[in-house]
Amino acid sequence: MTDRLTMQDPRKQYPAPPFPDQPDQPAPGLAATMDPKPDHGEESYRGSGKLLGRKALITGGDSGIGRAAAIAYAREGADVVIGYLPSEEADAKEVIALIQAEGRTALAVPGDVKEEGFCKEMVESAVKALGGLDILVINAARQQFREDVSQVTTQDFDATLKTNLYALHWIAQAATPHLPPGAAVITTASIQAYEPSPILLDYATTKAGIVAYTKALAKQLIEKGVRANVVAPGPFWTVLQPSGGQPEDKVKNFGKDSDFGRPGQPVELAPIYVLLASQEASYINGEVFGATGGKGVA
Repeated sequence: MTDRLTMQDPRKQYPAPPFPDQPDQPAPGLAATMDPKPDHGEESYRGSGKLLGRKALITGGDSGIGRAAAIAYAREGADVVIGYLPSEEADAKEVIALIQAEGRTALAVPGDVKEEGFCKEMVESAVKALGGLDILVINAARQQFREDVSQVTTQDFDATLKTNLYALHWIAQAATPHLPPGAAVITTASIQAYEPSPILLDYATTKAGIVAYTKALAKQLIEKGVRANVVAPGPFWTVLQPSGGQPEDKVKNFGKDSDFGRPGQPVELAPIYVLLASQEASYINGEVFGATGGKGVA
């Protein structure tokens, strides 16, 4: 593999579609089964001490964007707690091993963020394990496509809103008392907040809500010296897509219509999450950072 920091044509830096048929797996799926496997930074991310001594909680830290953030944070010197669903245990174990390989404290907390009690318990577990909390990445998400509005059941809508929005509120509410001046909150929205796909009604709705919620929260938290910002990715090659997030034909050509002709890899988002968590972002608050493959965000 070419060093990802070596100057090169970004269009050819990572695999481009068409992709092989992906294994049939129910949500939330496992990244280890994907072909090609996503690059979360396992071999490619190099740290430089930007987060030395920091204490991070990342939801959805077993795969995708959360996994990339967890690996990067550990290599930048942070101790990391990850939240994940019990069915994602295999992926979570890999992440914990990677964090520990950097000599950092690591804790895996399995549970379902749709449950308010678990959200609060996860925050308390992180604070106890790390001796505090100063980076909060609220990232876990549910995405299941439905071709028509009639197919979006109340159960679908409820599960998506609870995973993507209710959990955001519950976790932020539980964590805020523990965040000292200089701490950072980072949420994960999507280009779907600005250019919603017709097959992702409930998902797009939550992503727009995440932007609004985080902007409002940022105005509150800065009063105690805590910053809050949003990352809004475009098409990124994560297990969210082939485990019901997109139809099979769209997965096969995922990212083809970006300016790069390919989807992004999770590691390509890691530097944004590192920046927003670090003191280098000391004058950045209530902002939305797009990484959309050229589509932009409003």
